[in-house]
Amino acid sequence: MNPMDMDEARESQFQPAASVPAAAVPEDRRFQALGDLRFLPDETLCAILTYLSPHDIGRLSCVSSVMYIFCNEEPLWMTLCLKNVNRQLEYKGSWKRTTLHQMDLLTEYEKTPAKQLHFNGFYSLFLYRRLYRCYTTLDGFSFDNGNVDRKKDLSLQEFYDDYDGQKPVLISGLADTWPARNSWTFEQLLQNYGDLAFRLSQRSSRKVMMTFKDYVSYTQIQHDEDPLYIFDDKFGEVAPKLLKDYSVPHLFQEDFFDVLGRDERPPFRWLIIGPERSGASWHVDPALTSAWNTLLCGRKRWALYPPGKVPLGVTVHVNEDDGDVNIDTPSSLQWWLDFYPLLSDEDKPIECTQLPGETIFVPSGWWHCVLNLEASVAVTQNFVNSKNFEFVCLDMAPGYRHKGLCRAGILALDEGSLVDVKNDSSCEENHVRCSDFIRKEKRMKTHQPPESDNLENVEFVYDIKFLSRFLDQERDHYNSEWSSSNVIGQRNMRGWLQKLWVKRPELRGLIWKGACLALNAGRWHDRLREICAFNDFPLPTDEEKLPVGTGSNPVYLVAENVIKILVERGLEASLYALGTELQFYNLLDQVNSPLKDHIPVVLASGILFLKDGSWQVIPWDGKGVPELNENFNMVPENHNEVDYPFGIWNKKQFEYHKVRLSSLESGNPEGCSTVWPFIVLKRCRGKIFADLRESLSWNDMLNLATFLGEQLRNLHTLPYPSFNVSNLLVSEQRTELPLGNGFLDDTAEKTSFSPELSTYIKTLNKKKEDISSRLTKWGDPIPVTLIDKVGEYIPEDFEKFFNMFEDDKSVAKPYTWIHSDVMDDNIQMKPCNLTSCLGESTHDPSPVNNGCANDHNGSTKSNSWRPCHIIDFSDLSLGHPICDLIPVHVDVFRGDSRLLKQFLESYKLPIVGRKSAENSRFGRASYLTMCLCILHDENVVGAIFSLWKELRQAKSWEEVEEKVWGDLNNYTGFDD
Repeated sequence: MNPMDMDEARESQFQPAASVPAAAVPEDRRFQALGDLRFLPDETLCAILTYLSPHDIGRLSCVSSVMYIFCNEEPLWMTLCLKNVNRQLEYKGSWKRTTLHQMDLLTEYEKTPAKQLHFNGFYSLFLYRRLYRCYTTLDGFSFDNGNVDRKKDLSLQEFYDDYDGQKPVLISGLADTWPARNSWTFEQLLQNYGDLAFRLSQRSSRKVMMTFKDYVSYTQIQHDEDPLYIFDDKFGEVAPKLLKDYSVPHLFQEDFFDVLGRDERPPFRWLIIGPERSGASWHVDPALTSAWNTLLCGRKRWALYPPGKVPLGVTVHVNEDDGDVNIDTPSSLQWWLDFYPLLSDEDKPIECTQLPGETIFVPSGWWHCVLNLEASVAVTQNFVNSKNFEFVCLDMAPGYRHKGLCRAGILALDEGSLVDVKNDSSCEENHVRCSDFIRKEKRMKTHQPPESDNLENVEFVYDIKFLSRFLDQERDHYNSEWSSSNVIGQRNMRGWLQKLWVKRPELRGLIWKGACLALNAGRWHDRLREICAFNDFPLPTDEEKLPVGTGSNPVYLVAENVIKILVERGLEASLYALGTELQFYNLLDQVNSPLKDHIPVVLASGILFLKDGSWQVIPWDGKGVPELNENFNMVPENHNEVDYPFGIWNKKQFEYHKVRLSSLESGNPEGCSTVWPFIVLKRCRGKIFADLRESLSWNDMLNLATFLGEQLRNLHTLPYPSFNVSNLLVSEQRTELPLGNGFLDDTAEKTSFSPELSTYIKTLNKKKEDISSRLTKWGDPIPVTLIDKVGEYIPEDFEKFFNMFEDDKSVAKPYTWIHSDVMDDNIQMKPCNLTSCLGESTHDPSPVNNGCANDHNGSTKSNSWRPCHIIDFSDLSLGHPICDLIPVHVDVFRGDSRLLKQFLESYKLPIVGRKSAENSRFGRASYLTMCLCILHDENVVGAIFSLWKELRQAKSWEEVEEKVWGDLNNYTGFDD
């Protein structure tokens, strides 16, 4: 039954009972109407209904009179609508009608109008309270005797001394000269931006957009208990003129995120517009940043608690695997109506009513809740400065105890958490003193850490030295899973710290402290010194002690050397990465490939490890198994039969087994390794492409495309080592996985291809099994509608892609060496004058750089830049050569089809067969490429939708494929 039919269904059965004497009590309908469900609280029953589809709700409403009442609740239909919204939202007077409009059923529904039904004999306190919240007014809800300081003409020094990082303050006068003070009213905004769509508050995982004129119409007629409000971090892109209507107040202009480009920095500014009763429920701002919020019209009521004090009615959940923090909280209106009256005077929050023109400052880590007392317009920005920088870095660090502690205080501690702090009494007195702003506050103490394991005696201190003691010391910060709640990813975090290190040298002491929290930089620096000392290399200077670049392995620039410590994906993966890289360099020398002139020179390689509490270093060239200690059991089963037991073929088997295990375990290595492979390379001259992109000429970009085409041709035509079939068969027949990984039924999949190619195909087939969940986990900007269709798009068996290679000799090898990571930070550029760029040699006196960071001491003075090296071969693998084209086109070329064409003209190798079946999708290079994008270990698909924003409205994967990779279908390759 459709939802539109439910008002009519069984109407005669649901008619109210006949009139009865006033003294009579109506019969309770609940028992018969709900059956066994009557034992569930109404709140639970309403929550269960939100998991059903609109069609199911329509059918369920016809079951009984009470179920009819539950199924016609507006809050239920609001949730259903926001869960299933598939286009720009248009409010149609009720959420049920709006949902039917989203389903294209509203017109049919309106053809058969039916009166709403009413019943005696059923009462629900839960539904009554919710209805009350929907219709209550807040005229007398102002809190004029707030205990937040109000200041005017606050100086920067006074703000820094008395408030920054310490307590909230309301400041007037900061927005007096803004054009927004007069133009940011509902009337003016409607006139100027009525047809533009803005993002609404995040009530669902889907992005909900609404034109401003539709939103204003919604605010005038809605009666929602928690109304939608505009909360748009992209308003500057939607309406650039709005950015000219205000400026960052002088008190908050220090922002360490300023060193990041617009596309790199996390969301930091929001336009906030909402009606009466709307607002933000209890939360701590992301990454423990601080914030300022300026109100332009309306009134807002604020409630705040200091760090570590969880408000009544709020529950903090911290994922013990990755530290992701989730908060269960009532709406702001519900909290003030239902929970606030239960608080004693000493437990009440700090409060104030914000008036138009006032700016409130919220320090790092403070809980706050906001309620709009009337229709309001505001702008807010989050920032990182010297006062909260270490807290932000701490929040980024892997682990969970410290994240819970920052938000929930001692409630997040267990008995085991006390071991790290019970004997440490060096913590400084907290600079956030609760007595400064809460009457006789005892829930947060500012004394030193406890001397016993008794949890009741723990004293919470919002001090970085205290909080950092709860970091998980057993995690490698380059290797552990990164929390999905972090505002930036690991790669961006490393890049941010490096940019700060280069551009703000006066802050290096502070930056180093933050890097030690987020990256364990101090520990890696100790290991770096041991490697340098063993190889008689210069020790790192103070300027050289921070890892450079954004990769997953710590990389250092020390004098003329580049030192890389391999930790990505754990010790086993690191050994295979280094073993394969060393095998590759040896092969380049054997065949005298021209590629060797464009990669760094290897100076040393080996393994650093701890033995009996002291550092040990042994050289290792990739041949044989390193002799570490008796506990080292990571020995490939065929190590006596091959020169490189940790070389490419065993690496491919290792990768295949990891893919097979991915559905059974997290795939993230546990514990802190005491063994670290390393490699030392000669430092190249010049700069990396990532730091030069914006300054390069078009000719420079064309030269780069030509260079990449030539070098990837050299890479993809390089022979790979011989393959021992017997070792593969033994491995596939064994149930015990190599390297002590446990047991798994490893039934071999039969294919008609060569053993090496069949392993690759089986790996692809295995990766596609959980592709929908992976795309869902990555989320925005990947359209949900396309995630739902990915199973139909991806081939059932990847053998179909490779069948043509058996019969079509015009095709290049489908299985070659691949770099896997040719991105903008792995391409080295050299300055050159006009003559040298045309091919003549020239002496280059410029400072040396390995390509992971800018030179510290100067700007570019040369007329042009030419590519000279491809670096970072730790991700070397064997696979389809098109896997290298994906990062080149998406990351290096940023989707420019002209650069792709220039690349192909110098690459010259065919991609797919000329004899493939006509009109078959398996004969399209674009289809193969798009499938490999979807299966990529990194979020390539998210990068595509970030680059081609118009594709977020795409209806099919074929549409995305054609837009991004369609040019490949006209390319056949060129004969020499």
